[in-house]
Amino acid sequence: MLDFFTIFSKGGLVLWCFQGGPAATAPVNALIRSVLLQERGGNNSFTHEALTLKYKLDNQFELVFVVGFQKILTLTYVDKLIDDVHKEFRDKYRNEFQQKGTLGLLNGTFDFKDDFMRLLRDAEESSKVRAPTVMKTFEQSLKSQKTVKCMIETRGEKPKEKVKNKKNKGSKKEGTEAVAAPGKASAGDKQPSGDREELTKDEILQKNREEFFRRHMKAGEKSSKSPKPEAQKEKGKKPRVWDLENSNAKVLDYSNSATNGSAEACPVEEFDPNAALGDRNREPGRLYDLEYESDEEAEEEKVVQNPSKPSVKKGGLGGMFGMLKGLVGSKSLTREDMDPVLEKMKDHLIAKNVAAEIAVQLCESVAKKLEGKVMGTFTTVTSTVKQALQEALVQILQPQRRVDVLRDVMDAQRHRRPYVVTFCGVNGVGKSTNLAKISFWLIENGFSVLIAACDTFRAGAVEQLRTHTRRLNALHPPESHGGRTMVQLYEKGYGKDAAGIAMEAISYARNQGFDVVLVDTAGRMQDNAPLMTALAKLIAVNTPDLVLFVGEALVGNEAVDQLVKFNKALADHSMAQTPRLIDGIVLTKFDTIDDKVGAAISMTYITSKPIVFVGTGQTYCDLRSLNAKAVVAALMKA
Repeated sequence: MLDFFTIFSKGGLVLWCFQGGPAATAPVNALIRSVLLQERGGNNSFTHEALTLKYKLDNQFELVFVVGFQKILTLTYVDKLIDDVHKEFRDKYRNEFQQKGTLGLLNGTFDFKDDFMRLLRDAEESSKVRAPTVMKTFEQSLKSQKTVKCMIETRGEKPKEKVKNKKNKGSKKEGTEAVAAPGKASAGDKQPSGDREELTKDEILQKNREEFFRRHMKAGEKSSKSPKPEAQKEKGKKPRVWDLENSNAKVLDYSNSATNGSAEACPVEEFDPNAALGDRNREPGRLYDLEYESDEEAEEEKVVQNPSKPSVKKGGLGGMFGMLKGLVGSKSLTREDMDPVLEKMKDHLIAKNVAAEIAVQLCESVAKKLEGKVMGTFTTVTSTVKQALQEALVQILQPQRRVDVLRDVMDAQRHRRPYVVTFCGVNGVGKSTNLAKISFWLIENGFSVLIAACDTFRAGAVEQLRTHTRRLNALHPPESHGGRTMVQLYEKGYGKDAAGIAMEAISYARNQGFDVVLVDTAGRMQDNAPLMTALAKLIAVNTPDLVLFVGEALVGNEAVDQLVKFNKALADHSMAQTPRLIDGIVLTKFDTIDDKVGAAISMTYITSKPIVFVGTGQTYCDLRSLNAKAVVAALMKA
């Protein structure tokens, strides 16, 4: 039933292995690469092709226990087996690990086959021991306790429960009448019974009506006495009044004079190059890292600012106990020790805009990494957990694949073809703006850019790219590059097929010798099936070198939903056997979030893809590369 069970050290030494099927090398290597090295241990199971792998970490002796079986099987005893094997193996070779350490792992012989087969038989038997649930007999059911008489209903007779309910309703009505008319009983007592009593009811009703009308009349008088408010202003814009007598069409033309389509016919707008570029002292073509002040630097500044502030002295014993509080003296960490600290860390991460689901998984991963680990004498649980969480976050922000755009563009140049980048994302995140920033960065590195206007849906999308193209050409005129136009817009207007325009743009770039093609697509929500199908078609037909998802740094839980559904839609609507998914992330509006940088963690964790660019402002120079340590420092700042 099991394909394999292996025990190895975190250093990579295989101590013992049970082989029940094909070689287990590839699945275990995939587990190490994708889970253990990427700090994604929040879930103790991992799927690789047709296999399901379950693992358990022993942090005291730095061991990993892994079991693999076919994912179509439902083996209920696997969790019990891995726990039993972990306990048995530890107890059997504890002395060897403690006395010899690493040499014990290198030179030790671990004869564990008989013990493993015994534990496997016990686990399988325990899963079979559970007897199937037996159905109740009729005598044991509640129906057997009812008599035949209580189940017979005669025609015209109402069920007892409904009658009871009606009685209750009637009693409630009587109670309300008694409360509403307290004077009724006294009036009835004074008058003799018979017709006189009925007359009294009418009188009471008439009196109640008169009192009701009197109250409302008073309220109307009060409202009439109050001063009348001024006439409310009409909401909305006032309609333009056209002068029909004026026959001059030029006077009636309120639109800007611009010719649609050609950039040459459009008037050259006046703009300040300093405002468009921002920092003039920067090094051209260089992509700077994100900068952020760490906690240590902030604490040093506070100390320098307040050097004369006297320290509060505590009592001798009180100060000693306060210093030693929370210290762990050479003991192994338990889950109970870490739970309060992890709960605070989880709340802190959620407050910093990390998606709630990912914050829970991160804390669970840190707990599994530290559980059973022996701490130093003067080490607090809080500092240990915080350090482990920082290391995990840095590891998450440095995923397996690193995207180096400049290197890939030069590689495409050697093959004499354009390097194609497609931008996708939801509405209003800044795809076109950041596409212009990336165009400027590529131009400054000496590459010519063709912008493909494939957003044929949003009004003004083509005009926006046309304006960016005109400004970029003004900043980098052909005269400065030997008469070569460094950026050009390829557009076919609105309402056309985006995939066809992208294909024509790539063909045009190949013929004209452009180095990079940047494809701008329409913003679309992740739930819009027709638009997601069109995006999948565009990517499948044109096979771009890089697919970048543009997302806001402002989102929290929404980041996970967007990326998961974008990837799922691209996989579902793609016609290829191996569908093309998102390759990297562009994180925009990073300058608007202060230290709430959790979206970077959420996006990288859910996709295992790197954040290639970070948008930090409105100018063309406000583009940065991700600095993992700066983001983690901002995230961990109290």
